Amino acid sequence: MLKLFLMYTFLSALSPQENIKDQTEKSISAFFGNNHELIFEKITLSKSLINEIEKVIKQIFVNDYIYQWKIYKENNLIAYAYLDNVLGKTMPITFLTIIDLKNEVLHAEIIKYRESHGGEVSQRNWLNQFINKSVSNNFKLGDDISSISGATISARSITKGVKKTLLISKKMNSL
Repeated sequence: MLKLFLMYTFLSALSPQENIKDQTEKSISAFFGNNHELIFEKITLSKSLINEIEKVIKQIFVNDYIYQWKIYKENNLIAYAYLDNVLGKTMPITFLTIIDLKNEVLHAEIIKYRESHGGEVSQRNWLNQFINKSVSNNFKLGDDISSISGATISARSITKGVKKTLLISKKMNSL
């Protein structure tokens, strides 16, 4: 039942009334500036990939798909962007991760935060901790990622979610 609720929430979040896709593309464009091209794709993930990544990050997937943008500048692929959800305390948190061709985080951003508490994970100074991180980093809350008092569940979920997108990017794009 919870999985159906989460899938409905995410699908409705991508509907035109919410403009999550448009908001995400604006965020990507704001990060890269002018003269870039975005190629959008919904990627269905295999059960074996999901199981493999869930074992590593110790977090279940909200969906069996992820949204990916390939970012080109002057006809050259320069990065990937991923839009995904993680479960906060009770609601999904929609987040963006931009990853370079070395499979390191360039940018992380909360696109839609639905909880009444823990919104501090949207603050730029906290999100900047992910910049230059790769799958080889620990991603341990309280160790290489600062925890946030009152936002422990959200901070843990986003931390695992960013690592999840790095693992997906590495597998899908052979980085």
